[in-house]
Amino acid sequence: MNLSYVWYDTAHWLLSPARAASDLTKHFFDNPDNPLTHTPYGRTVSAACELFERTTRRYTKPDFGFETTLLGNEEVAVTERIVWERPFCRVISFERDSESAADQPKLLIVAPMSGHYATLLRGTAEAFLPTHQVMITDWADASLVPLAEGRFDLDDYIDYLKAMIRDLGPDLNVMAVCQPAVPVIAAIARLEAENDPFVPRSMVLMGGPIDTRRSPTAVNRLAEERGIEWFRQHCITKVPPSHPGFWRDVYPGFLQLSGFMAMNIDRHLTAHWEMFNHLVEGDGDSAEKHRDFYDEYLAVMDLTAEFYLQTVETVFVDHALPKGEMMHRDEPVDLMAIRRCAIMAVEGEKDDISGVGQTLAALDLTPNLSSDKKSYHLQTGVGHYGVFNGSRFRVQIAPRIVEFIENHHREPARKRASRA
Repeated sequence: MNLSYVWYDTAHWLLSPARAASDLTKHFFDNPDNPLTHTPYGRTVSAACELFERTTRRYTKPDFGFETTLLGNEEVAVTERIVWERPFCRVISFERDSESAADQPKLLIVAPMSGHYATLLRGTAEAFLPTHQVMITDWADASLVPLAEGRFDLDDYIDYLKAMIRDLGPDLNVMAVCQPAVPVIAAIARLEAENDPFVPRSMVLMGGPIDTRRSPTAVNRLAEERGIEWFRQHCITKVPPSHPGFWRDVYPGFLQLSGFMAMNIDRHLTAHWEMFNHLVEGDGDSAEKHRDFYDEYLAVMDLTAEFYLQTVETVFVDHALPKGEMMHRDEPVDLMAIRRCAIMAVEGEKDDISGVGQTLAALDLTPNLSSDKKSYHLQTGVGHYGVFNGSRFRVQIAPRIVEFIENHHREPARKRASRA
């Protein structure tokens, strides 16, 4: 049995006294009445204590924290409301205090279920708050879901998406960021095959692994080289008794985070060393930017083992979707069934997770969708994270998405008007 989760919990428990002592030391050297506080020695000790605390803590789920947004020239309040919920996911709607907001297109952002919380897409959601009725999937940490709630695999994920689309429609637009690109297009293909009236107006696929045979990255090659049994043996463990999901088989978030950080370990070590220097020098603004990023990046969640393994096998090992071999509940996922839902594919030139061409494949695999319902954007100068966040996303990518959704959201109304 893989005991990594037990050792992980034990290590945190054993470090508790040291963390407490470090915290007391930091408070002592941060006290304005302490003559050492404003000396290089005092700042060095305080900085060392903070780094120790930050590198040994368990990061909790962050908040979105939206309070206001601009609607035209008016600043309006934003409140969160749960509009859909099942054991492994809920959908959060960002309600804006304005009557005119109800006329804007509905946008469901499907966040990745790949180790990080949906708040990783805070910047993505924020960019569309002025122009759309924004909703986002908030996937549950598997360690918090009791075993009595049952399994959750890739088929269940697609079922959830189909149910969301039906319940949150009509006239819904869907955006999939990274991992959910495959289940999103699969869910919509099934709805199209069933001639469902709630097929979305459009879907935007951003940096998603539709066909990982194109421009394979290190992540893609690792999956093919190791095979599914390696992942089963080395990545799956049971949730310890101290969690609500006790005895559930999971792929722990801390293992996935370790893999992500190992890919760029020099960059992360340099970032922490720079933060230490900023604290010693009294550069609070630079240190705060570091805190904000790592508070988000280091907050991770567990995935159910069945979902993780089925995704690795289907998407990265078998390439079932682009080969036309993917199944859902014993029914084929046929992308040629897509005829109504417009598709936009967005990629980053320097993406080292989903290589260039992997998301574009969605346009090539849907020959029965007319060319006027397809759009592609390759953003120069950005990596994976820059596809959905950062300055280039806000200035160059988001406006193109807004225009794409607007064109296809209004299209039915224009057709009805022309017939009249």
